[in-house]
Amino acid sequence: MAHAMSDDQVAGELKKMTAFIRQEALEKAKEIQIKADEEFAIEKSKLVRQETSSIDSQYEKKFKQAGMSQQITRSTLANKTRLKVLSARQELLDDLFDQARGKLADYSKDKGKYQELCKNLILEGLYAMNESKVVVRARKEDYDVVKKAIESAKTEYKKSMDLKEVKVELDEKNPQPEGCSGGASVVGGGGRIDINNTLDERLKLLETDALPMVRTSLFGKNENRRFTD
Repeated sequence: MAHAMSDDQVAGELKKMTAFIRQEALEKAKEIQIKADEEFAIEKSKLVRQETSSIDSQYEKKFKQAGMSQQITRSTLANKTRLKVLSARQELLDDLFDQARGKLADYSKDKGKYQELCKNLILEGLYAMNESKVVVRARKEDYDVVKKAIESAKTEYKKSMDLKEVKVELDEKNPQPEGCSGGASVVGGGGRIDINNTLDERLKLLETDALPMVRTSLFGKNENRRFTD
């Protein structure tokens, strides 16, 4: 038969139970605190990595933007400098040909040399045309010189081509326009083909054909050019 506990015994048991419950609560609280600290540390580390990655990405983006901006600036300055150089060179070339154009009329002052020049220009047209009948057009003031040049060209052409006759006449009804610097054009094919050997036209051809050589003579070879004109 169990004996009833005294008040002191009951109080002692309650004290033990209270101490046990308190100890359990402290251990549980400690366990929760440790877990919370671990989760906080993990979340903190995650946030730090995210922020660090974001900062790195922003820095890399800004670094690339700065590099690109520098490249654009350098490229823009290089292009502007190149355009200025090209413009200055073109102005010099234009001035050079303008000076040559201004001196074209001087070729007709020496009648002997000018007659020989006209003969060669007419002869070149005859070879290119290769017809038995052509007309020559020249400036009105050159008619006397050109008539003599035509006769010389005819003689040389017939001998060279072994021909008995070729008809070359001066077209006095259609002179070269005002402002023409001299030379002559040879017209054949019933007036449909005009070989323009005037001094002005020859200078235009020179500007096109000889420009690369003139450019190289003046400014040297361009190492950046892969192809020549």
